[in-house]
Amino acid sequence: MANPPTTITATPPDRRTAFAEGVDQLRSAATTEPGRLRIIGAVLALLVVAFGAVTSWQMSDRTAAADDVLHKSQPLSAAAADIYRSLADANTAASSGFLAGGQETAESRKRYEDDIDTAAAKLITAANNSDAGSPSTAAITKLNKLLPEYKGLVERARTYNRQGFPVGGAYLRYANQKMQDEMLPAAEDLYKKENQRLQDDYAAAEPYPWAAIALGVLALAALGWAQHRNYRRTNRVLNHGMVAASAASAVVLLWLVVGHSVARAGLHDSYDHGVRSLNVLHDARIASLKARGNENLTLVARGAETVKVGETTIDAYDHDFTEEIAVLGKGLAAAAKLADDQAGEKPVSTAESNMAEWKKRHTAARAQDDNGNYEQALALVIGAKGATAQCFDGVDASLATALDHEQHEFKQAAGDGLDAMGGLPLGAAVLAVLAAAGAVLGIGRRLSEYR
Repeated sequence: MANPPTTITATPPDRRTAFAEGVDQLRSAATTEPGRLRIIGAVLALLVVAFGAVTSWQMSDRTAAADDVLHKSQPLSAAAADIYRSLADANTAASSGFLAGGQETAESRKRYEDDIDTAAAKLITAANNSDAGSPSTAAITKLNKLLPEYKGLVERARTYNRQGFPVGGAYLRYANQKMQDEMLPAAEDLYKKENQRLQDDYAAAEPYPWAAIALGVLALAALGWAQHRNYRRTNRVLNHGMVAASAASAVVLLWLVVGHSVARAGLHDSYDHGVRSLNVLHDARIASLKARGNENLTLVARGAETVKVGETTIDAYDHDFTEEIAVLGKGLAAAAKLADDQAGEKPVSTAESNMAEWKKRHTAARAQDDNGNYEQALALVIGAKGATAQCFDGVDASLATALDHEQHEFKQAAGDGLDAMGGLPLGAAVLAVLAAAGAVLGIGRRLSEYR
């Protein structure tokens, strides 16, 4: 019996992937001059567009950060410093009014109320510009809770003081303790966090856009190579499309390097001659306010609060006054070194002179109080003439003038830095599109010769 015929089934060849087929087509195209020109044109267009896109992206980020420095983080840092200053000044005004008793002036009362209103308004501003759940929001919430509690304690102290009850002094000391132990630390924490936010914005705005610069150099090199290749094959010096693409790319690269360098210099200047001086001056002003508050409380407490230093027991508030005056002196010395013109140096010098006189008058007041001459000591602290109050007011006014000057310096330098980057993100994108179009048209001109 014959065997049945054997059926042979052909095995179909493995199907090639689209990528592999594309690679083969690219290799095939590269064997002809028109194919090579098309590949060169596509690569040039891709490089130029990538250069424009990365430039626009990186400079958009840096421009936004520089804008935040000028219009958001620095103003918020200044607002946080104002919150601290207003609270410390309100505490000082409250103790001054308490010492005056029934003779408290309308000006002193208004100063206290204005400080409280300023602190409340700045807290609202800070809350509106803080992210929900952020550490800054926690500090703002705490201060909003403590502010009415502090006001209540001060009003009780005033009420009892007018009636001649000694318990008024206890309420004022309790209000001061709440201010010193809870409110001012929270305000300082807010100030530090806003300062860190400012530092982060500077760090985002200043770095060179190296990726964009590298792509720009690569795109120009590729365009130069393509034009040299064209010259070698055709003996034609210029290809109008390629020249236009090279010119547009060179403009973007030059604009990028020069514009960002100028912006970086402006931002550096705004920090070195603005933010640094502002920070030092804010700290000095706060130290003067705390020193004044402690000086007043020395008379309010009448020795009720003491601290032991070594083997000696001394008045706690006078001890704190000495420490804050030392901080003030260091701050003024640092501010004098940072001042870069006469307008910045003069108010700092005036503040130093007032501080020196303040220390002399304070020593005289303490001598009178230690000898039991309370009324004479009181006159030397809150009196109309020859009192430490005049010296404190002189220090505070001079520091306010210096702060206004440095704030102006900051705004001018930071504004110049921001302006140097203006238009660069959009300009880079537009010029990159034009450069890509020029490269494609230039290659297209060569391709037309093969048709």
